[in-house]
Amino acid sequence: MSDKKIIVGARKSQLSLTQTQHVISILEKFFPEHAFALKTISTAGDRSMDPAALFSHQGIFVKEIEEALLRGEIDLGVHSLKDMPCDIRPGLTLGAVGEREDSRDAFVSRDGAGFHGLKAGSCVGTSSVRRRAQVLLARPDLKVVELRGNVDTRLRKLQSGEVDALVIACAGMVRLGQEKLITERMPLDIMLPAPCQGALALEIREGDSRLEAVVRKFDHAPTRAAITAERSFLKNLGGGCSLPVGALAEIADGTLQLTGQVVEPDGKKMIRRVAAGAIHDAESLGQRLAIELLDSDGAWIRAALKSPY
Repeated sequence: MSDKKIIVGARKSQLSLTQTQHVISILEKFFPEHAFALKTISTAGDRSMDPAALFSHQGIFVKEIEEALLRGEIDLGVHSLKDMPCDIRPGLTLGAVGEREDSRDAFVSRDGAGFHGLKAGSCVGTSSVRRRAQVLLARPDLKVVELRGNVDTRLRKLQSGEVDALVIACAGMVRLGQEKLITERMPLDIMLPAPCQGALALEIREGDSRLEAVVRKFDHAPTRAAITAERSFLKNLGGGCSLPVGALAEIADGTLQLTGQVVEPDGKKMIRRVAAGAIHDAESLGQRLAIELLDSDGAWIRAALKSPY
């Protein structure tokens, strides 16, 4: 990297490019002396058409970006934080965590019916094991089908009648300017989001002091505390980003409150717990809640996390 030029790597999807341009626009305001250049990178997750691959391989949407970072081809990688494995790759570090967008899931129906207003037997599309499980838990009378593709592709499949509704992250809809299409923002008591959903990560090489100073301007301390607790919870369960695990940490009155759950992929069973602790102790909070869940029904949870769905 030259003294002035900073190369930013991102996936080729429209959502990733939109998110990355947002990051660049913010950094440019703080550092007008730098020239930020965008480099698109195709990841294994973008190329794979096998749903089982998404389930079984952690980091499938970030690996190639991290390898480009380690080779020095880019200086900064932008990720949806929920796609990142719990353990940061050796030689890299999480330089900044952006302020979180709405963490909830969005329900989008073709005829404008809400989640509970959808007719029995209707088809709901999602590519997420977690969303599938929670839809079936709340509405076992619905049919959940695999629906892959970027946001625009999924919306087109909805409008073409391939499904009657879909469940998708609110954050992606908002960032792509599609917020008006959201029928309902799913209540947290029905659908707990994926750990770190709605948050962006800026990943840099470990020890790169100059990039550390640049990305620090993007860091949002409350969001970093929340995602630290959520990632710790997921890690201590032994899970990954493609599993039926939900978690959300929020700060209220100076205390960090973490809600975590595991759902059987077929929606037949769910276990949810809540714990609270000091903001500076976010990692321990996540660990404590994971241990509490495992102590309550560890054999079932481990089986749910190994489901072939």
